[in-house]
Amino acid sequence: MAVNLKQLAEILGLSQTTVSRALNGYPEVNAETRQRVLQAVRETGYRPNRAAQRLATGKAYSIGLVMPIAPGIDSDIHFGEFLAGLAEESVKHDFHFVINPSAPDDEEATFRRLAASGNVDAVFLAYMRANDPRIPMLKALSIPFVVHGRSIGGPRDYPFLDIDNTQAFYDATKLLLQLGHHRIGLINGPDYLAFSMRRKKGVTRALEEWGLGLDEELVHHSIMADEYGYRSMQHFLERPDPPTAVLCSSTVLALGAVRAINRAGLVIGSDISIIAHDDVLPMLKPENFSVPLTTTRSSLRAAGARIATRLIGGIVGRGDYPEQELWRAELIVRASTGPAPGR
Repeated sequence: MAVNLKQLAEILGLSQTTVSRALNGYPEVNAETRQRVLQAVRETGYRPNRAAQRLATGKAYSIGLVMPIAPGIDSDIHFGEFLAGLAEESVKHDFHFVINPSAPDDEEATFRRLAASGNVDAVFLAYMRANDPRIPMLKALSIPFVVHGRSIGGPRDYPFLDIDNTQAFYDATKLLLQLGHHRIGLINGPDYLAFSMRRKKGVTRALEEWGLGLDEELVHHSIMADEYGYRSMQHFLERPDPPTAVLCSSTVLALGAVRAINRAGLVIGSDISIIAHDDVLPMLKPENFSVPLTTTRSSLRAAGARIATRLIGGIVGRGDYPEQELWRAELIVRASTGPAPGR
């Protein structure tokens, strides 16, 4: 049978206050004592009494998220990977999730109800849009939050973690231009999401620096699933002037795009080049494609863990974290990119 806090303190020969402070990461507890406490927790199976803690501290030790759900909305492997990182970090601190499903047009009201419920200490936002109304709404509520991504337009003074999507796709496009590619396609995420807008902006900026424009006929926006990648690439290849290189906003889209290229009898890296954004999905590694993919890489799982660290640190008053973080994606060149045909 698991012990309670009083029994754990007696086993260790420490006060209950010291044990509680060690478990909650207070800096005045030295590292040796904290390790003793954590070892005893592992050996005894101690779990804090959340009801008692909530009465004593006013904290629920929970993070909240709103999950839009409706017929026709598919599950998203990318969001699942982000949640895995969030969960891994939460488990370390014995924090819980409160997931509130919501109709897409009722998200703001759901966030308000979640914040007012007292069941969560903080929330996070994802899938940011231009002039996202959820940001000013949450700024007006008395609950901490962190945004995964950034809006375009609207307030700028809010906590976020994002990758530099514009720079990532600028760098990828510049590589293709240096290889002699002038007709470049883009298979992007949904056009209403801010990350898609920024990735398109990065492609456009690089092309304009070379005196070129982005052909809108070579831009497709869709859900990031392999079937949509296949359809988009198939459409590009059926054109009388197909692109010699294509950028994909996900390795999942690239999986379908590669299938279309192979069915057309083209050789990746020779007849056509392809670059994808790699969210470091464990079941879809770019180096394991038939032709290893050149990618811009930034881990969604790491982003989830970082946001959990920031939220939990703010809730328990531990750590000093930057309000806004912009991560740079890494460009990794592999065999899927080569000189434009005819060079």
